[in-house]
Amino acid sequence: MFVVFDIDGVIRDVSGSYRRALADTVEHFTAGAYRPSQADIDALKSEGIWNNDWEASQELVYRYFEGKLVSNGKAIAPSTVLGREEVNLNYEELVAFFQSRYRGPDPTHWTGYICQEPLLIQATYLESLTKAGIRWGFFSGATTGSARYILEKRIGLQSPVLVAMEDAPGKPDPTGLFKAVALLNGVDSLVPVIYVGDTVADMYVVENARQIQGDRRWIGVGVLPPHVQAKEEQRETYAANLHKAGAVIVLKSVEELTPAVIYHLGQEK
Repeated sequence: MFVVFDIDGVIRDVSGSYRRALADTVEHFTAGAYRPSQADIDALKSEGIWNNDWEASQELVYRYFEGKLVSNGKAIAPSTVLGREEVNLNYEELVAFFQSRYRGPDPTHWTGYICQEPLLIQATYLESLTKAGIRWGFFSGATTGSARYILEKRIGLQSPVLVAMEDAPGKPDPTGLFKAVALLNGVDSLVPVIYVGDTVADMYVVENARQIQGDRRWIGVGVLPPHVQAKEEQRETYAANLHKAGAVIVLKSVEELTPAVIYHLGQEK
């Protein structure tokens, strides 16, 4: 069996880091007029095409100036509605601002929100997969630097299989998943692949993989990110969206995906 993990919301809690940087960025580029809530960000990501948080930030800024936002049932709009071509928004400046919050102002010595991310997985869990004969790796929309920081510096892994933002097109394109499987020496198409993610886009990756490489079984497993777990209604709504997008099961924690569960999923038809 092969298991490929997303990172954000699965391996680390990004509600106070990536998502906080996203909200900071939107607030900054709307001159303090609009700061998206977690629910606003979830609503955007449920569309399945906004896995990249830089692009998600840009999209929310555009929607604000277009007067196309609703938060907590209330319409949010500027005093003057503008078209996208009228919004003076420089993408490179937006990315730089985002990174200054997420990584910190010094690109070499990181002091930003990334340093405060709670881990959702322990190295011992991954060791248990290895002992069970399960090959594992990572496919994430995070930058290589950010992904390796959490996998190698925080968790202590040694050069794990990783396909990051710089290595493949953004999700829901499955190219990155194919690359991760290839790096795991997954040449035998009879061996199923499980992809574990926390967003609709992650589940769409699995569906798109099936369309392109239909000779292999591709299995989508959803994980509820920490920020939706406080309230039952939020959990149920989020899980329903993941199921609708193709998740065969939705777990509260990635470590619930034990070797026994993995092999059971691999045997199901």
